[in-house]
Amino acid sequence: MPLREYTAVDTKNCCDHCKAGFERIENIDSEPLEACPRCGGKVHRELSAPQVGRSESGLHDRAKSAGFTTYKKSGKGEYEKKY
Repeated sequence: MPLREYTAVDTKNCCDHCKAGFERIENIDSEPLEACPRCGGKVHRELSAPQVGRSESGLHDRAKSAGFTTYKKSGKGEYEKKY
């Protein structure tokens, strides 16, 4: 499920939670929140960049230590061994 980011619309009539911005895990088809869950102030959903890249969980390091081999694409139909 995606992680959605929200911030306050009016920074004068809100709590510190929504003024600083907060994250919420939602279903893809969920309607965006209209109010802060803590103070009821008006919020809007921010567009955020997707998280792409190296695994934060250490998947590659664990795979390497378990003896698995990983290849990286180096050209059209060509791969080079990473480890």
